[in-house]
Amino acid sequence: WMDGFLFQPEDLSEMLAAGTKQIHEKAENTQFVKDFLRGRIRKELFKLGAVALYYTYTALEEEIERNKDHPHFAPLYFPAELHRHEALARDLEYFYGPEWKSHASCSKATQQYVDRIHQVGQEDPVLLVAHAYTRYMGDLSGGQVLKKVAQRALKLPPTGEGLEFYQFDAIHSAKAFKQLYRSRMNELEVDMETKKRLVDEAVKAFLFNIEVRGQAEGAVEDVLDAGMPVHGAMGGDISKCPYYNAKMGNLCPDLLCLAMAALRHPTGQVLFATWFAALAGLVAWYLM
Repeated sequence: WMDGFLFQPEDLSEMLAAGTKQIHEKAENTQFVKDFLRGRIRKELFKLGAVALYYTYTALEEEIERNKDHPHFAPLYFPAELHRHEALARDLEYFYGPEWKSHASCSKATQQYVDRIHQVGQEDPVLLVAHAYTRYMGDLSGGQVLKKVAQRALKLPPTGEGLEFYQFDAIHSAKAFKQLYRSRMNELEVDMETKKRLVDEAVKAFLFNIEVRGQAEGAVEDVLDAGMPVHGAMGGDISKCPYYNAKMGNLCPDLLCLAMAALRHPTGQVLFATWFAALAGLVAWYLM
């Protein structure tokens, strides 16, 4: 029982919590989590993490728009309250300036998750519920803790610039809204088999994040061992990300910016930043 909402074990929200408990425990004791909560954050990685989140949320919110009238998603359609890709774009403009798109890179790991979101939205929209719930409920929970830690550690302005991603202006009580969202989700007319599929999809989202982390760890080690950048399949070229290319068109990156990025080992940083974005979501879930 929670402030007027009585949740039962067979409710979808309860099944998701129980079904992802083990993977929460796997994420909660990583050194990255401990370092982040202690304020040990590199600003460049934080910025690149916002890039990865921008790709993720742009894909998620395009599919939400596509399915906003679908009976299995319509009750969870809260664009004014929840959608994040425009806030992330403002954060990236704060960090990188008006030409921030020339700094963005779609890593292979990010693209794999983006592709899964599009596949779900187009082929099996009910599973979009698992992705939306995992991200947005985490943002409204532990994400607020992460905002305070990042603001302090990175010495960002108290007025919120660079952290608009974490600011939900249309939600006055995060706790009340989360309860409303869970209640709406529990009222969806889905059978037990579909609920189990949704739990499986939520676990899959966590596994995607862990896969990203593993890839990032390996890439960073390779870069450090070699002492030089090792380009991945994307080559750091945003125009090679099919989703971004389709939405934004081809870009001509500034050569000086590319040279500076090369000196900072771009592949390792981009992949590690994607790891940051993935683990931020895991931390948020843990702190719910």
